[in-house]
Amino acid sequence: MTTDKHTKTDTGAAPGNLGVWFEVYVEDMARARHFYQTLFRVELEELPNLGEDEMQLLAFPYADNTPGIGGALVRHPMRRPNQEGSLVYFACDDVASAVTRATDLGAEVFVPKQSIGEWGFIAIVGDSEGNVIGLHAMQ
Repeated sequence: MTTDKHTKTDTGAAPGNLGVWFEVYVEDMARARHFYQTLFRVELEELPNLGEDEMQLLAFPYADNTPGIGGALVRHPMRRPNQEGSLVYFACDDVASAVTRATDLGAEVFVPKQSIGEWGFIAIVGDSEGNVIGLHAMQ
């Protein structure tokens, strides 16, 4: 949903998307890794420990100089999965197929595939850890 009017935000941020990173909190990293790798048909990469022994991160695929933001699954004792915080939408090839894979993995469907007009289609599902995530595609 971009327009030519987006040049600089009131915060003084540079042009472009304001989001730069996301974290999906998990309780069981192995279970979450299986869920997300199967759902999106990708490999997650373990990131180095940043000085906190109890923290574990698995990064989603990311390519520099392309649209979108990077993010990771994060297991940390101070963060817990929940359904009440921010909602991250993940890109997928086809929302209906992704919803089918999610339900095959045991996910609950909160919002089935629906049109959002010229911006494509979305659905909202639960993950293996108790979070709610969005799925987005043009079909």
